[in-house]
Amino acid sequence: MRISAALVVSLAALSTVASGASPNEPPAAKPTGQPLISRSTLFGNPDRASVQISPDGKHISYLSALDGVLNVFVAPADKPGEAKAVTKDTNRGIRQYFWAFNGTHLLYLQDKGGDENWNLFSVDVASGASKNLTPFEDIPGPDGKPMNGPDGRKLRPTARVEHLSPKFPDEILVGLNTRSAMFHDVHRINLKTGEIKLAATNEGYAEFVCDDDFNVRLASKQTPQGGTDIFKLDKDLKATPFTSVPMEDSLTTSPGGFGKSPNALYMVDSRGRNTAALTLVGIEGNKTEVIAEDPRADVGEVVAHPTGKYVQAVAFNYDRKTWKVIDKSIQPDLDYLKGLADGDVSIGSRSLDDKAWIVSYLMDDGPVKYFFYDRPSKKATFLFSNRKSLEGLALAKMHPRIIKSRDGLDLVSYLSLPPASDSDKDGRPEKPLPMVLLVHGGPWARDSWGYNGLHQWLANRGYAVLSVNFRGSTGLGKNFVNAGNKEWAGKMHDDLIDAVNWAVENKVADKSRVAIMGGSYGGYATLVGLTFTPDTFACGVDIVGPSNIVTLLNTIPPYWQPMVEQFAHRVGDHRTEDGRKFLDERSPLNRVDRIKKPLLIGQGANDPRVKQAESDQIVRAMKDKNIPVTYVLFPDEGHGFARPENNKSFFAVTEAFLSQHLGGSYEPIGNDFKGSSITVPHGDSFVPGLTDGIGSKPVAPGKN
Repeated sequence: MRISAALVVSLAALSTVASGASPNEPPAAKPTGQPLISRSTLFGNPDRASVQISPDGKHISYLSALDGVLNVFVAPADKPGEAKAVTKDTNRGIRQYFWAFNGTHLLYLQDKGGDENWNLFSVDVASGASKNLTPFEDIPGPDGKPMNGPDGRKLRPTARVEHLSPKFPDEILVGLNTRSAMFHDVHRINLKTGEIKLAATNEGYAEFVCDDDFNVRLASKQTPQGGTDIFKLDKDLKATPFTSVPMEDSLTTSPGGFGKSPNALYMVDSRGRNTAALTLVGIEGNKTEVIAEDPRADVGEVVAHPTGKYVQAVAFNYDRKTWKVIDKSIQPDLDYLKGLADGDVSIGSRSLDDKAWIVSYLMDDGPVKYFFYDRPSKKATFLFSNRKSLEGLALAKMHPRIIKSRDGLDLVSYLSLPPASDSDKDGRPEKPLPMVLLVHGGPWARDSWGYNGLHQWLANRGYAVLSVNFRGSTGLGKNFVNAGNKEWAGKMHDDLIDAVNWAVENKVADKSRVAIMGGSYGGYATLVGLTFTPDTFACGVDIVGPSNIVTLLNTIPPYWQPMVEQFAHRVGDHRTEDGRKFLDERSPLNRVDRIKKPLLIGQGANDPRVKQAESDQIVRAMKDKNIPVTYVLFPDEGHGFARPENNKSFFAVTEAFLSQHLGGSYEPIGNDFKGSSITVPHGDSFVPGLTDGIGSKPVAPGKN
């Protein structure tokens, strides 16, 4: 979860498929009128991603595969074809990196097996020398011995990047929970030498805000009512109250960063309004100026001058991204850039002198396109796309749709259809299709328009794909977020059912062939779909979803404890008897006997958010009741599957599973188990072709 489903009556009833084939044989292919796009094309490593310009404008960098593993590559800005790898990760791949202001070092974060206990590494771009800046392996308890978590595993510290500043180009402020598992102290680390000094001891705060002088200026902590108190800190770290945020605004109001003036604080703020606006606050006098707001959506991307620190443009995303220009000096730049490509434009990276920009274009039916923009000449040069193999393929369009909930809320949703089913591209198929309801995680997150690999994969296999921003989703105002309070398996699920009914009524979906699928909260929603509304869905795919909310909240990472009131007020209070009773009523584990449709579960063994026990316990309960379920477990993954080999293997299983129960096309498993750590502890015989590829025992890396 972020802080981010189903069976036949008996085993015998599941032992044959619609085609009459045995469950150990792949189902017959169902033609969709379009060539199948391989899972490797859709879910393999991107050609290039996370493209950035160095602060001095001399280099561009990006993520690309080195021997099949994502690493950071660097090239001269004027010779992008001469890129060389500067990191040498050989396992999970690097997914989070950024430049230090000195222009000579890159920084990246890496965990172990998906445990999210991040180490921060510094890499000298010229030499390739790498240094682990946070090489801490344990957290000492009161007795001085390493502490263990509630699941019995050793607690490891996790690094948080607090601040970088051009005034201190060789240093960084990092939060580390090496003293206390719950609280991150702020440390000042030298990128070249690795020298580390304590900058601020955390006296019970959830978050800090620092300025470019490396002063820790603000600190926040949750109130018992689920709100947030924000404090000003002086140079001696003495705290005085600055402002308070009520619970109803706590997900839509927070301090951003400081402007050029030490008195100027930018905030995202929904207090006194519904949608979150961008405001400028005088931290001494509390005078507030609204910079930008939109009546339908919260403030999203913010473009600020790299050295002047003033806001130049703000993006809002209701059903599509729109930009509002604040500083008219960049209006000509945005006008020019809008004409280069269709899709939603983002300014991803800028040099400190503001002469060089990296600009990207997000499409719905093609790869992301990257450009190098020379601002003085107002000329953009195409660099590359993130997945060249997607170019020229018949990909699905993504259609924004506003669906009304039964109580009148507008549910911003996105529909993708197989191209062959929608020849006039109006977002309506010629006839109802099997459909996958794809539920986002969080739940305090949202779905947005743009290229989505899961949408493309499922549409290519012949399914309509619908993603719904159910109540509780973010970005659409605090009223919409708060409408989801304590509505897990309640009105949040009603919204999903209303969306399915909309799709059936509008002849998008075949009512008898609708699946529910999602990860994290989406996995929980899948389990809810098969236990609370067991007749709605033909099958479900739960990826790292919690089955019991009480056990979920009892095992959150220690560093989430400062935010526990958020869970208590928005989900339910697992610390009280009444709260546990309420949460038990909303937990799919306690309704296992209602499952009567096929269920596939995917889990990472090292998941720190939704522990493996969440999947283990529902699989065990189903086994005890002789209810079929297929359980796929990856010993080297966490909250989701980061390694492409594992992604491809799980989606190979999912594809056969969906084809069996919805009737879409499939690509045989083939070599998509190669290099994967996939294991199937239970139920391999229930998915066509699975036993031929793996059986119930672990597959060694590289073995198919």
